[in-house]
Amino acid sequence: MQFINFRNSSPKIIFLWIAFIISSLLILVSCSDDQEAGDQTPRQVDTESFTFFDIGRTTKFSEQIRDELEEKLGRDAIERRSILDLEINYNGFLKKYFPELEALNQKLNFPPRERVDHNTLKLMYRYAQKKSVPFKLVELVFSGYTKTPMLFEINFKEDEANIVETLREKYGQPEVIDWQEGNGKSMFWKKSGDYLIVSITPDQFGKQDHQIMIYFMNNLKQLVETESKEKEIKEEQRVKTGKKAF
Repeated sequence: MQFINFRNSSPKIIFLWIAFIISSLLILVSCSDDQEAGDQTPRQVDTESFTFFDIGRTTKFSEQIRDELEEKLGRDAIERRSILDLEINYNGFLKKYFPELEALNQKLNFPPRERVDHNTLKLMYRYAQKKSVPFKLVELVFSGYTKTPMLFEINFKEDEANIVETLREKYGQPEVIDWQEGNGKSMFWKKSGDYLIVSITPDQFGKQDHQIMIYFMNNLKQLVETESKEKEIKEEQRVKTGKKAF
């Protein structure tokens, strides 16, 4: 490598070399900025089903999404592998009003009365109100296999932010269920096979508790199918191991 001897060079040559070095550095910085901007490319929003903060059934969990949610909902607690109980409101609610969800819930929790853990990733937000959003509790469950969302739960007290009306404007008039077992009621929408259910129940002080559940049905079914195949493979491996042992 040859080095320029600036001591014997003219001021004009020195100036040209300094200008060349500065322009090269600016080009490198510009390329770095472009690369970083490319990492934060806008996500496509799935409009075929329901969304929460632009996260829909085809969205894949990433650290970028987690950072975006932290900006909106505050710090999260994360749980890997957990139970997945779809039941809401009271025992038997799904069986009476949503048999499709009940059948899926039975598959996710078989055998009954045993703890069944699933390959999931759950994000929990308990201090979202500090971010000036009206939610008391938010839980978002993603598949550990596909990273796509399966179940969203959003809880809040009085609907001061007119969330229910916003849902009506976006998805149309819902079907309404007046519970025969209590004073509560539920409204629900079905879109592309997925469910969005809003349940409203009075608390002991006469105020209303709201719970929003979003069930991404195809993603839940895919989890059941994947885990079933995994179970079959493990059983086959146990049989082979038993045959080799004797």
